[in-house]
Amino acid sequence: MSGIIGKKIGMTSIYDDNGKNIPCTVIEAGPCVVTQVKTKKTDGYDAIQLAFDEKKDKHTTKALKGHFTKAGVSPKKVLAEFSRFEEGHQKQYGDILKADIFIEGEFIDVVGISKGKGFQGVVKRYNFKGVNDATHGQHNRMRAPGSIGASSWPSRVFKGMRMGGHTGRERVKMINLKVMKIIPDKNIVVVKGSVPGPNGSYVTLERWS
Repeated sequence: MSGIIGKKIGMTSIYDDNGKNIPCTVIEAGPCVVTQVKTKKTDGYDAIQLAFDEKKDKHTTKALKGHFTKAGVSPKKVLAEFSRFEEGHQKQYGDILKADIFIEGEFIDVVGISKGKGFQGVVKRYNFKGVNDATHGQHNRMRAPGSIGASSWPSRVFKGMRMGGHTGRERVKMINLKVMKIIPDKNIVVVKGSVPGPNGSYVTLERWS
């Protein structure tokens, strides 16, 4: 299998063979269960749907209850599809995947949702300098965006103009993160570098080699 669903635990650091301190992210990868097997004949494409993390039955919709019952598993919080998987390793309903699908030293991609920062101005959102001059009658202009367009022509603001707005809470993909350590009995994968999202957020880990 090429991928798995995980939960970001937090960051730490470990020492490599040369004694260098490496910042790393700790991810609880699995156990994930196969809840659907899609094929070209029935769905138009080949994919495996995985589910992760237990969910209370009373918080699950009837539609999802039926979906999980068909797969013979208890309700889960997160579902994700993986369309790339090794030939000859077809999965069946109810199969369990754990962190040991990866090996130490290989490179994987991690996808998560970045931290939301709400509505932000141009200084924080785009690193604008601001008007930055309190003299000559300027008042409360230190973090202002400045001019946003011409007057008589085109008499409008062009699309894509960098202005204040909602920041963060976006899908971010970190590519080629090295797997530094795997703890199979605890389903822990330690990857080099940072991973998007706050602690406790869900991420997907995928091998593309």
